[in-house]
Amino acid sequence: MPSETPAQHASEAERLERIAVQYPEDSEPLLLQAAAHRELAGDRPEATALYERLLADSPTNTLLIKALKASNLWEYGHEAEARAIIDGIRAAAPRDAAPWEIIAEALESHDDLEAAHDCFTTGARLLIDGDDVPYEAGLLLAGRHRVRRLLGTPHDAWDTLADTLHTGDISLDELHNPKRLWALGSDNPEELHAEIARLRAELGERRAALSRPFPVAVLHWPEAELAELLAAYPSLASEYPSHSVHLARTEASLRELASTGTQNFGIVTATVPSYEAFAASEQTSPDDASLLPEYATTLAARGRAIAWPPRRNAPCWCGSTYPYKDCHGTPPQT
Repeated sequence: MPSETPAQHASEAERLERIAVQYPEDSEPLLLQAAAHRELAGDRPEATALYERLLADSPTNTLLIKALKASNLWEYGHEAEARAIIDGIRAAAPRDAAPWEIIAEALESHDDLEAAHDCFTTGARLLIDGDDVPYEAGLLLAGRHRVRRLLGTPHDAWDTLADTLHTGDISLDELHNPKRLWALGSDNPEELHAEIARLRAELGERRAALSRPFPVAVLHWPEAELAELLAAYPSLASEYPSHSVHLARTEASLRELASTGTQNFGIVTATVPSYEAFAASEQTSPDDASLLPEYATTLAARGRAIAWPPRRNAPCWCGSTYPYKDCHGTPPQT
């Protein structure tokens, strides 16, 4: 059951901080989750301290952490410092949607709609490659659509694209209609019920987009790790006849998950030492094939999953030097 009260959020933050000490290789995603719980607990100074601790450790997601820190700072009165950080992120022009979305929403929530619009637009422009619109870019386009509705700006081609990408039962125009706020003050029960339904739909989509950890993860063994695994545990050869077969099956599994409408699934990369340590923690042998899905889920819960699919021109998830579109992004001919 998710935490609800400030005390529960604080307790969860403490738990995650303890786990980060046990698993230093995973401290970054764990401490990011802990900082989020500190914010929800209302302890924004402690959340800032966690973000600063992360930034001091040469993180892999520096701009994401800076964006979260800026958003958090602004919420408890440090506007000037937050804006300085936001300006730095905008100048860095990351090709990652998350920092753009966070700083744009921070600006939007504090009524700087023009700057929010610029952030949503710039981020989307950096991510969209021709007809290739990654899922993350779609989120930026949806945010841009919302801000443009608040500004009263006429629809453009990207607003139309955002509408096309939107899959909810309620259109973006309805979700982002500024008049929705007026309905919350209505005395008409039907209007109130309709607005609650709209808000629930929007909240459900946001939760689906941002929820972590990934509920489903597919295990990927790099070639050298798979060779080491099979040398140590030959009985697993039935699961992994060859590395090429393993890669093909992994892509097929991911495509099957996508076809069934599964949300927030991804890939976790395995290593033999990590797998052996997990088996030991479960008091079972690594040659037990039924352990593999549990291992994948555990890695995902520790923040090790990456979203699938990659952008078409991004490196393939398999570790090859080829773009995804020229590697596993091209389905086999049948």
